[in-house]
Amino acid sequence: MSDRTALPQENHTDLRQQISHRAKQLLAKSMQPSPLGLLLIYRLLKVNHRLKGWLTKYLTPVGISVLCATFVFGLIGLNVKRSVSYQVFVFLLVLLIVCTVLARCTRYRARAKRHLPRFGIVDTPLRYRVTLHNPTQKQQRGFTASESFNNTFPSLSNFRKVMRTKGGQDSWLKLLARRSWAFAPKVAVPPLAPDQQVDIEAELIPLRRGLLTFNQLILACPDPLGLVNRCITLAHPQKVLILPKRYRLPTIQLPGSRRYQSDGLAAAASVGDSEEFRALREYRPGDSPRKIHWKSWAKTGKPIIKEEQAEYAVRHALILDTFQSEDYSETMEEAIAIAASFACTLQTNGQTQESLLDTLFMSNQAHCFTVGRGLGQTESLLSLLASAVPCQDKPFDTLLPVVRSRLSLLSGCICIFLTWDSDRKALIEQLQAANVPTLGLIITDKKGLPEPLDRSCLRNSQSSLHVLHLNNIQEELLTL
Repeated sequence: MSDRTALPQENHTDLRQQISHRAKQLLAKSMQPSPLGLLLIYRLLKVNHRLKGWLTKYLTPVGISVLCATFVFGLIGLNVKRSVSYQVFVFLLVLLIVCTVLARCTRYRARAKRHLPRFGIVDTPLRYRVTLHNPTQKQQRGFTASESFNNTFPSLSNFRKVMRTKGGQDSWLKLLARRSWAFAPKVAVPPLAPDQQVDIEAELIPLRRGLLTFNQLILACPDPLGLVNRCITLAHPQKVLILPKRYRLPTIQLPGSRRYQSDGLAAAASVGDSEEFRALREYRPGDSPRKIHWKSWAKTGKPIIKEEQAEYAVRHALILDTFQSEDYSETMEEAIAIAASFACTLQTNGQTQESLLDTLFMSNQAHCFTVGRGLGQTESLLSLLASAVPCQDKPFDTLLPVVRSRLSLLSGCICIFLTWDSDRKALIEQLQAANVPTLGLIITDKKGLPEPLDRSCLRNSQSSLHVLHLNNIQEELLTL
């Protein structure tokens, strides 16, 4: 009988798991390309991106099909002794060369001018008018118009950062998609008569918020065989601001009573304090001459003073959470879209348009923008939200003093959070301690938040906390 002591079964299981985990780590590490390999892959992807853009610009769909067929028959006909496919290859190649020469030898001239609106909205068709002028003395026909935007290719540092993450290929494709500013289909241009102008209606779909830059207007006319385009590139740079997308919201009755607005409404008045008229009385020593009621003085023959009281109003705050470590996240984009939706809906609602709305968020600096009752325009607030960037160098609690300074003015508050942690909870507790009814919205991905959600910070019966999931935000907003 052996005197060796057998190891427990649990130790065998743990040892196998450790070996398997270590093997997976070594395999994943061995599959990661070297820095030189990453550089080579990046260069190839960049060349492929530019080549794809060049082919789309200078070749028609039929021309691209002929080019692919030329490449295929060229590979098949490498051995001329066993196949006659090289003859098809030569024919298609000569055809492409002839069409290219014909397109290059054709001369066209045109002028263009865009008529753009002030704003666009993400995922909403943006329609505008383009005026084309034919300065020549002969008719020109067969044109298609397309736009060129400022779509920059990601940098090498961004590519390396993405490829080091889990699911690098999918992340790279998403990064490329985010770099595209808009989708603009080609527009057919009617025949241009000699020395005449024609207006065409163009349309594009903005894909991201911010300042959309139109670089060039490209007029393409195919050769007689319809394979190669002759392009006229018209440099006509213009810009239009793309606002965040909007969601449909239910009729939300924001709670809260009127509060004294000594500072906020005084800024709205052109002179002096913003106060409401209460009564007329006789002049007393020390009264301000600016409060004299001149018509009553003319009637009674003695000074009469207007007695006023400080104005009270309903004032709500919209707090937007922009604190995250990433340069971009779908969660923040959705948070900005929800904030823009609330700003528009509350100001168009008949019961809330007479109230004040303070939008608070932190970007490169603290922003507090007030709309309502003549204090500002909703378009200005949306423009500010369109240019908002993540706050990466400051913690969330830097926003707390900004909110604390306005607590005495607030009748209610809407908070839009990117996550839920102790700092966000402290903000809710601060609002509850000041008896400010609060509507809290937490945006999360498909993984969600741990359940049950800690709602112990809610002490006001009119306050609530809701979780909104990505890809289901519109449905969940309608249930508020």
